Amino acid sequence: MRIDVLSLFPEMFTGVFGSSILKHAKEAGHVTFEVTDFRQYADNKHKKVDDYPYGGGAGMVLRAQPIFDAVEDLQQKSSNKPRIVMLCPQGERYTQKKAEEFAMEEHLILLCGHYEGYDERVRQYLVTDEVSLGDYVLTGGELGAMVIADSVTRLLPGVLGNEESAVTDSYSNGLLEHPHYTRPVEFRGMSVPNILLSGHHANIDEWRQRESLKRTWERRPDLLKEKKLSEKEQLWIADFRKEE
Repeated sequence: MRIDVLSLFPEMFTGVFGSSILKHAKEAGHVTFEVTDFRQYADNKHKKVDDYPYGGGAGMVLRAQPIFDAVEDLQQKSSNKPRIVMLCPQGERYTQKKAEEFAMEEHLILLCGHYEGYDERVRQYLVTDEVSLGDYVLTGGELGAMVIADSVTRLLPGVLGNEESAVTDSYSNGLLEHPHYTRPVEFRGMSVPNILLSGHHANIDEWRQRESLKRTWERRPDLLKEKKLSEKEQLWIADFRKEE
């Protein structure tokens, strides 16, 4: 996969793309990261990328020209049709499902906005997706682009040491992940559940499924509205209600 980022502050990505899983994924050839300062595509002497909004109002608006030219340049260099993702508060809320969708692509271009946003023509005629991390506003789209790059890269085949990790992550199956424990068995009077020490894999799997459902029911019941529950899961939820 190739992930291009268009940003006015490319230096922000140095540490993120050069550390941890993203660094290893790049070194292993699973993904290529490129960050481009789209200011260099501005067609004026002072490399100005923003201007006052028509109709008046506070703030400045990113001009269409530098963004169009930067994206079109990347498209010409690409052997695949890229998915062009705009980071903005008005976009679709980013989810694990969206990350899995993006991970199927061969080329992503992430647009990081600033100021009061983009000239509307960028939204109407250039991008394929608009994405928001949540119902709040950040200074720019850089942090959102980092989140997308990280969440997508870890889903690529061969990136994680244990392929099952991505499959069992929270949200991957519509539920929050079950509790985890490691050594020692006893810590300050707190013990690991006996079932995890039993060696009975079928019982352990069932315990994890039940705890995953319980954690979701307690913390994110909204997720269950979109999930088709089995008869066993419905019985478990009935038990949870009795335990309240």
